[in-house]
Amino acid sequence: MPYYSKLGQLPAKRHIQFRRPDGALYSEEVFGTEGFVGPTSTLYHIHPPTQVTGWKTMYSTKPQYVETGTMRMRHLKTTPMQPKGDPVTGRVIMFGNADCEMSVCVPADPMNYHYKNGMGDECIFIHHGSGAVSSAFGTLKFRRKDYIIIPKGTIYKIEFDKPKDDEPNPRFLVIETANSSHIVPPPRYLSKQTSQFLEHAPYCERDLRPPELPLTYDEAGDFEVRIKALDSVHSYIYDYHPLDVVGWDGCYYPYLFNIDDFSPIVGKHHMPPPTHQTFEAHNFVICSFCPRVLDFHPDAIPIPYNHSNIDSDEVLYYVEGNYAARKGIEIGSMTLHPQGIPHGPHPGTVEASLGKTRTDELAVMCDTFRPLFPTKAALDLDDKAYPESWKGEHFPRLIGAHHPNGETKQVADESRMSEPAADTCG
Repeated sequence: MPYYSKLGQLPAKRHIQFRRPDGALYSEEVFGTEGFVGPTSTLYHIHPPTQVTGWKTMYSTKPQYVETGTMRMRHLKTTPMQPKGDPVTGRVIMFGNADCEMSVCVPADPMNYHYKNGMGDECIFIHHGSGAVSSAFGTLKFRRKDYIIIPKGTIYKIEFDKPKDDEPNPRFLVIETANSSHIVPPPRYLSKQTSQFLEHAPYCERDLRPPELPLTYDEAGDFEVRIKALDSVHSYIYDYHPLDVVGWDGCYYPYLFNIDDFSPIVGKHHMPPPTHQTFEAHNFVICSFCPRVLDFHPDAIPIPYNHSNIDSDEVLYYVEGNYAARKGIEIGSMTLHPQGIPHGPHPGTVEASLGKTRTDELAVMCDTFRPLFPTKAALDLDDKAYPESWKGEHFPRLIGAHHPNGETKQVADESRMSEPAADTCG
């Protein structure tokens, strides 16, 4: 996190006596990163956080990637995914590499345990649903289109509200670090002196929602905490509630940021994807493509130019809006455009976009600096026709002769044209 925060009860100084109402000492825990030189928070527990038993290995989390020697455009239609598992066991990895993993989850069951990812940070994007994350740092009340940033090592539980009759089932996207790096705001948005968000940043501290009360659960019993480590999930048992923190302060904690609070940077000509960057970690970035005013040069082409991902693979998760320009794209689609293959507007979309002033599309993008690989689950959802979708005539052909007055007659060869639409993402 870029700034200091605190919640609950705290002593006047760090590492001094801080006593419970019964006279016993609270147990201080320094919760830090990078060997005590990175962001850190200090927590105060009712019970020593070391009192655990169990140590049972449950299941492997190591992704099994397929077609690792194949490079092609991919389109996954995830909407048909049926609810399964809980907000952790129901995650289905679609793409990944040595730096990150991307999952989609449509949970069917509640979590009857707490969870800790001991291998990486998690960026959870809530596509549908609302509820609360209960964590050692307090409560995060999330809503639709929230990013939930959960730092590595945080104990938490996700609980969704029951959807109304006219609401879809909960659904979310997870982007998780696999290289021990941390998901943070781009450094170019922050002051080097104070880490304050700068004026050119598309969001600021006021947009971030830190944990709130309730914070402390003082209960005895058997409480399971599942920990992801060593490419497996392990079960541990606490004889007290794991969320027994009475207070904490520091710069390392989970928080919320709603994508609708992202303020897109717009320009006279088409702006490149880095202007949409929202978070980053080592070897990948996360971007928010939000509804916005389009380019305002009188001759602007408001959709993306053709571009080659020379050093990056690009994944887009489509949230809402009009995606007619991408053939077959729908809400919940995921596309992969690999490095080395140029991509850009579909046939007919460039001319159709001219004169448009706004876009209503909303999508989350993850660009990686190493190739991404699909899983078997991804292949089961793959649209095999997608790589062929750029075929066809992009512009009308000159199939007529010159007029007697010397002008050229342009006639559209309609048999070679595709249905026009606007496109503003990727």
